[in-house]
Amino acid sequence: MKELRELEQSVEGAIAFLKTQPEIKSAQAFASANNRMWTRLNYTSHIPCNGVEEAKSTIDYGIGVQVVFDGPEGNRVGFGSEERDLSLEGVKLALEKARQGALVDPEFRCLPQPTGEKRSLFAYHDPMVMGITDQALVEGGWKILDGAIWSFLGSDKLRDMAPGGALHALGLTVGGDLTVLQERMAVGSYEMPEVQSDESAAILAHVTSMVEKAEAKGSGYSVHLKLRELDDGAGSEAAENAISSLGGIRVPSGDYPVILGPQPIGELLSHLVIPSCSAGSFYARQSCFLGKLGKQVASDMVTITDKGNGPGLIGSKGITCEGLPTGETTLIKNGVLNGLLSDWYEYQRMLHDPAAGEKLGARPEDVAPALVPKNGFRFARGGGRNFNVRPHASATNVVFESPSSGDLGALIKEIKRGILVGRLWYTYPIHGLRAGDFTSTLTADSYFIEDGEIKAPVKVNTLRINDNIANILMGIRGMTAETRPTILWAADQIVYAPLGLMVDKVHFEGIAEFMEAAY
Repeated sequence: MKELRELEQSVEGAIAFLKTQPEIKSAQAFASANNRMWTRLNYTSHIPCNGVEEAKSTIDYGIGVQVVFDGPEGNRVGFGSEERDLSLEGVKLALEKARQGALVDPEFRCLPQPTGEKRSLFAYHDPMVMGITDQALVEGGWKILDGAIWSFLGSDKLRDMAPGGALHALGLTVGGDLTVLQERMAVGSYEMPEVQSDESAAILAHVTSMVEKAEAKGSGYSVHLKLRELDDGAGSEAAENAISSLGGIRVPSGDYPVILGPQPIGELLSHLVIPSCSAGSFYARQSCFLGKLGKQVASDMVTITDKGNGPGLIGSKGITCEGLPTGETTLIKNGVLNGLLSDWYEYQRMLHDPAAGEKLGARPEDVAPALVPKNGFRFARGGGRNFNVRPHASATNVVFESPSSGDLGALIKEIKRGILVGRLWYTYPIHGLRAGDFTSTLTADSYFIEDGEIKAPVKVNTLRINDNIANILMGIRGMTAETRPTILWAADQIVYAPLGLMVDKVHFEGIAEFMEAAY
């Protein structure tokens, strides 16, 4: 993986060269290097398997330039990049691509400029994660798998089900992966000539376990900033949840009070709420919160903040991919839409949009602090800060601020007849993001509640939520004080979600019996 100083030198050389080109009015250079390392978990008790597969990795590095060309028809803006070449020749190739693709953009104002805020986060990653070996990665995979297997072996329920104690006949499976993400980047421009750089690393684990004979499934996950924190928790959690799902029942369609677990909360935020809380979605009239900045959009007990520079939080960064300091953006405060995620381009575009007042629900000059560009990142390729894409608004650490001191058990006791939703998948908006309507399927870790107690697990893939995100947000009636970092497939942000979020009414529809095989 390329060293940070190599990226800094590449950006310094790029800016110096671009300034020698007379037709260039302004420019920004961004260099990055990313390493993604995986070891796969593949355990099947009844089929020969390796358990933990060999470590794999993908590495990318390169440089991208965004250039403003002067011309008789007005400023033309172009972007170009070159992979696996940080030299001056790579910069020239990227510039030629930017020149060929340059267009007049009447909504472009300028490249990012200092906002007056100062960087607050430095040296926040674990060098041991940045330098992890393949051997250590595989050992981590075995640690997680061992957690799952020992949980299976210690289960009285499984022993009672197994003929002659032969647990392997139950079809015990463990799948998933342990991932290490390493990122380095540097950025500089005419407007901000002092090159800024950043590096970060994180460990992510996703695990799914099954007892195939009983059609029971459970999931587990964990996130870590430090290598010494990696344990067997994701594996044991997945196996224990699969065991808890034995004897699942079908629940009829209808409206039920619900407790959402951390993963479902992350699903709904990542697919509906966070995309609606960006300046770009407001500009395009796509947000389900259109015209509601400064207005109530959720229960008054809901406060959600994007903490881009939070010390010790998994998704924190020192600077954005535009060279600006990260910071906190309070998206919803006491139920009121308070701020939006912005990159520099969308920030400028919204400030100068004649229809901005209608789109935001307030004059842009009156709410400018709510639009400050603290979230211009170049996330792509399933993780990493990538030289070959332009910045776009992305969340980092989305944190629930709970006014409650209660726990999950107390929430369950409040429900007469309802559902604890532990895992959702295939969540997406229907009728477009602006409508707020969505669908999502319960795929594991969910339970039927009766008279304040968990009565039975919900059978996997037999129930779907069809509702509107506004009903969910406005219907929140309680949440736990404790939160948990939640990761989703291909999501860039980490959601620090409550262990339980109680909603007074959610609409569920049963999935027809004949459809089960398709899921």
